[in-house]
Amino acid sequence: MDSSRPSDHYDADAVLPGDPAPEKITQPKLNAVGYLRFFWRQLTSMRTALFLLLLLAIAAIPGSLVPQVSSDPNGVIQYKAANPEISEVLDALGVFSTYTSVWFSAIYLLLFISLIGCVIPRTKHHFDALRARPPKTPADLSRMSAFETRETTADAELALDQAERLLRSQRYRVQRYGQSVSAERGYLRETGNLVFHTALIGVLLAVGIGGGFGYSGQRVVVEGQAFVNSLASYDSFNPGRFFTDSALTPYRIQLDSFEATYEEENFKAYGQPTDYVATVTTTLRGGESEQHRIKVNEPLSIGGTTAYLLGNGYAPLLVFRDPEGTAVFSQPVAFLPLDQNLFSRGIIKIPDGLDEQVGVQALLYPTTFPLANGTFTSSHPDLRDPTVSLEVYVGDLGLDGGQATNAYSLNTDELTQVAGRDAPQESIRLAPGETADLPNGLGTVELVDIPRFVSLDIHHDPSQFWVGLFAVLVVAGLVSSLFVARRRVWVKVVPGADGTITLQYAGLARGDDPRLEQAVTDLAERHNERLKVDE
Repeated sequence: MDSSRPSDHYDADAVLPGDPAPEKITQPKLNAVGYLRFFWRQLTSMRTALFLLLLLAIAAIPGSLVPQVSSDPNGVIQYKAANPEISEVLDALGVFSTYTSVWFSAIYLLLFISLIGCVIPRTKHHFDALRARPPKTPADLSRMSAFETRETTADAELALDQAERLLRSQRYRVQRYGQSVSAERGYLRETGNLVFHTALIGVLLAVGIGGGFGYSGQRVVVEGQAFVNSLASYDSFNPGRFFTDSALTPYRIQLDSFEATYEEENFKAYGQPTDYVATVTTTLRGGESEQHRIKVNEPLSIGGTTAYLLGNGYAPLLVFRDPEGTAVFSQPVAFLPLDQNLFSRGIIKIPDGLDEQVGVQALLYPTTFPLANGTFTSSHPDLRDPTVSLEVYVGDLGLDGGQATNAYSLNTDELTQVAGRDAPQESIRLAPGETADLPNGLGTVELVDIPRFVSLDIHHDPSQFWVGLFAVLVVAGLVSSLFVARRRVWVKVVPGADGTITLQYAGLARGDDPRLEQAVTDLAERHNERLKVDE
């Protein structure tokens, strides 16, 4: 084969001998404004918005797996105590405050901006399309995805008039073009799509504003005691950025009783809680007292706030007396549960009234059960054989410096143990009603009673109504965008040679429309039935 002959397959881009060297194609360079425009288009694309929405959902997962400071500060303390190594990493990443962390807020704001950038131009385009007339009839309707023909002897103008009335009765937007009728419907699909995205922006905006003006707080309330909705009454409080004290509606919640029901028949679930009921008496300023029940899924609404039953446990009432018998400490202390059988731990600090400052680490066994190694545990969460064990320390509690300390922990580095495992005297064990002497003649301690306590999580969110409204609109917009079909149909009159006319029916779907062909066929049948009646 002669290699000098040209190939049968011509390559237009090939460089032949003697041709000048092709010029190198260079892309235009973008300046700062060009790069900003490029990144803005990428950010406001629908693909980016969907990606950010998915990323926000993934970023919210840690908030449901790990206790949050805003809703369960005691749970955070317990989690850190049980997992000290991983807690340092999670704390550095802000996982214990997921919804206010920098990375979650960044995704939130980017999604907000992306949705606005998507919705505004699409809304303008949609309104323009709503005001525009249906498009002109194509010259060749047989090329449409759905096509039907019928022959009739009816008058052409009558046929077009009947077609126009029929299409209007089916909620089409209709326009006459010469010997044809053009119609379209299904703009509700795009309207629903825009409502969906606009309502999603509304949800994000309402949540942001509600978080700024709202607040949440936690309070432990013991049976027989009350909580007053004031800033000083909360154990922990998380205000929004724009919170003011005037947002606190004055009211009072008294815990009358707390009842827990446990599984007793099913051995595999023995001791598992089946129901919690807190009976409370509420009083609004200037109003009458009312009794309510709070359950896990039945919160209490009062004064623009919602009180949730977050947790519960025991609060032993211990009375410490000096050698003369004067009570220096007498109040119930909430013990933090350590397992499902409510084996619990509590801390008591007595800085004044005795010869030395006294700190106590206490353990509660609701149903005491001895183990083979000589220690104890609890075999049931109910008070069936309760025992409180006390380890007593003396020394400087670190309270005189005015620095805040954790009420649920006791720093024993500067303290001396006088009763307990590492002391000459064994731990003090008490049953309800019993009294024991404190070491070194410090006085006595009595376990008077073991009432229950509940942990209330109180929320004020002024955006609840708007979030609910926008959520309904999100669902409504999504349903309409999924189930409303957008289509265009045409009816065209083609005159015949023998005095008859041929009616052409065609349809085109804007998207997925499995019923398009059936709709065109039904239109043709109904139109011809009307024409036969008129004849």
